[in-house]
Amino acid sequence: MKKTTFLIVGKHAVIEALKNPSRKIERVFLTEDAKKKLNKENQSLNLLKNVHVFYKSRKELDNLCGKDETAHQGLVAEVEQLEEITLKEFVQDNKNENINLIALEEVSDPRNIGSIIRSAVAFNIHGIIVKERSFPSKSKLLYKSASGGAEHLRVFKVSNINTSLKFLKTKNFWISAFDSSAKKNFTAHKWLGKNVLLFGSEGFGLKNKTLEHSDFIFKININKKVESLNISNSVSIVSHYIDFYLKKNE
Repeated sequence: MKKTTFLIVGKHAVIEALKNPSRKIERVFLTEDAKKKLNKENQSLNLLKNVHVFYKSRKELDNLCGKDETAHQGLVAEVEQLEEITLKEFVQDNKNENINLIALEEVSDPRNIGSIIRSAVAFNIHGIIVKERSFPSKSKLLYKSASGGAEHLRVFKVSNINTSLKFLKTKNFWISAFDSSAKKNFTAHKWLGKNVLLFGSEGFGLKNKTLEHSDFIFKININKKVESLNISNSVSIVSHYIDFYLKKNE
C-alpha cells in the first residue's frame, strides 16, 4: 500500500532529506538557480540522481507552499514519512549506558518543535517523545525550523505521555522535569545514566499529574528581569549543558 506524501520546504530541510537513504522522495520542485547552488555546494554528491525533478518559478513554488508563508528558498520536496520504531523497541535495542530523551507535554507549535529537534540533534539527544495527537508531523514549518534535523532524530509518537514515563521508569530511566517554580538548578545534578528531560507547553507548563511521575524537578537560573524562556531556548540550554557534562566525564 502506497504511503501518503507531504511537502517539506527550504534548503537545509530538502538537502538533508535528499542525503538520507531512508527517506523516500517522490518529487523535487526547484528553481534553476536553486539547482545550480545545490550542485555547486554538493559537488561530490549527485543528490538529484533517481529523483523526479520539476523546474518551477519562485511564484509557482509560493503557490505550492500555500498559506504557510514558509520561505522555500527555491526548494520543495514531496516525501514520505520515515519508517518508525516504537519507544519500547528503541529502549530494548539501545545498550548505551548514557541515554538522553526529551519528552514534550502538550507542545504543538511547529516552529518550537522544529527548533527543539534542531537543538536535540546538535547536542546528541537520542530522541524526543511527543503526544501523537498534538504532533504536527506533516508541517512545512516544523521541517523548515528543524533545518534538516528531522532526518537525524527519532521521534516517538505516543498516545499518553504519563504511560510512557511509567514504562521508562521501569527501564531505569530518571525523569527530570523542568519547571520555573523548582528550587534546584539543573546544573547541580550529575547527568549520568538514562534520563528523560521533561518539558511542558509555554503558558501552561507541566500538569501536576505529570510532575508526580518526576524523580527530580529543576529550573534554569535566569536573570529575574526575564520571567521565562521560550521552550526551544530552554531545551537548547539544557541539552548543550548535558552534552558538555557527558563529554567532560567520559
